[in-house]
Amino acid sequence: MTSLEVKIENAETRIFKAVFPNTVNHYDTLFGGTAMHMMDEVAFIAATRFSRQRMVTVSSDKIDFTVPIPAGTIVELVGRIVHIGRTSIKVQVDIFIEQMYEEGREKAISGTFTLVAIDENKKPTAIDKGEL
Repeated sequence: MTSLEVKIENAETRIFKAVFPNTVNHYDTLFGGTAMHMMDEVAFIAATRFSRQRMVTVSSDKIDFTVPIPAGTIVELVGRIVHIGRTSIKVQVDIFIEQMYEEGREKAISGTFTLVAIDENKKPTAIDKGEL
């Protein structure tokens, strides 16, 4: 593996959360805005772990909500670097559902977030890809 591949692999970010009643909508499933908030946070952490630079979200691509996430489940958010540009990083974020008292899991939500590295003046700056 190249040092860039290792750096990308090391930036992968996984966070687990329980879906509590205060995060669900009137259908008793995870509120979409809460899911997007959690996904943006995981994307930010993954991009920052890769670059070790100040990062800001500039866009989220299509987010697919394919399976509702009921209250009382556990979710795992997985953020992976999928593209590195001159000043930007794209992070794919998937949310998987696990029942609390059963084995197995399934992908429920998937989306891509683009973050840009900024300097001390809040202007875009080159991504430090490390030694290649």
